[in-house]
Amino acid sequence: MMIKRHFSMALKTAAFLSISFATMNANAFADTKLKQVIAGEHRTESYAARDKYRHPQETLEFFGIRDDMTVVEISPGGGWYSEILAPYLKENGLYIAAGYDPKSDMEYFANNAKKYAKKLADNPAIYGKTKLSIMQAPDHLDFAKPASADMVLTFRNTHNWHSRGHSEAVFKAIFKALKPGGVLGLVQHRAGHKYPEDTSGKFGYLKESDVIKLAESVGFKLVAKSDINANPKDQRNYEKGVWTLPPVYSLGEKDKAKYAAIGESDRMTLKFAKPAAK
Repeated sequence: MMIKRHFSMALKTAAFLSISFATMNANAFADTKLKQVIAGEHRTESYAARDKYRHPQETLEFFGIRDDMTVVEISPGGGWYSEILAPYLKENGLYIAAGYDPKSDMEYFANNAKKYAKKLADNPAIYGKTKLSIMQAPDHLDFAKPASADMVLTFRNTHNWHSRGHSEAVFKAIFKALKPGGVLGLVQHRAGHKYPEDTSGKFGYLKESDVIKLAESVGFKLVAKSDINANPKDQRNYEKGVWTLPPVYSLGEKDKAKYAAIGESDRMTLKFAKPAAK
C-alpha cells in the first residue's frame, strides 16, 4: 500500500511540475534572436509602446515559435506582429502574411490590403522575403498549400469570423494548411462570466469555452492555455464594445483617461495542435 501511495504521489508531483514548467515566465528561457527583433529600431514607435499589453516575446514563445518554421499570420492588419515575425523568420524560415484581397469589392478590405502591401514594399530589408497571400472568408480560404505550415497565428480576429458566421470554415482552412503536429496560436478578446451579455462577437468578446469547442470540433487538440495577455481591469461592459478601450478609443475623448487606465482588453491565449499523423 505504501509503495502504491508513493507512486501515486510521484505521478501527481510530475504532473504538477509539468504544468508549472509550461506556465513559467518565458523570459527565463528567452529566445535571444526574438528578443533582439522585438527591440529593433525598425519597429513603429506606437506599436512597440503596446508591448506591455501584447507581450510578444512571451506569447510567441508560449506558442513554441522557432526561426526555421513556416509561419502564417491570418489578417495581419497594419502589421503589428509582421514587424516581429518577418525579420525573425526571414533567414531560416518563411513568413506568410494572409491578409485581405486587394481586389475586394469592399473598400475597407481593398484599402487595408494596399496599405499593408505598401508597408512591405517600402522596407525590403525587413519584409523582402515575406510571402503575401489572401485569407478573406468565405471566398478566399486557400491561403497556404495543404499541410505546408508549421504554425498559424491569429491575433484578435476570431470575433470577426464568428459574428459573420465564417468561423467554422476558417478553422477548417487553418487545420488544412497545417502540417500534422502543427500549431495554431490564437489570441482573442475574452468574455467574462457576465459581460458582455451578447457573445456573438458583435462587441469583440467571445467565451473561451466557445473558442475551444469550435477548434476541437474541426479536429484540433488544446495543448495549453495561458493568461500572458490577461487584464483583470477589463470590465467588458462598454458602450462601443472592446473598441472603447485602447488603442481604438471609439468614444473619442469621452472618458479617455478612464479607458487608458484600464488598458487593452482581457485576452485568452490558446495553443492548439493538429494531431500528428499515425
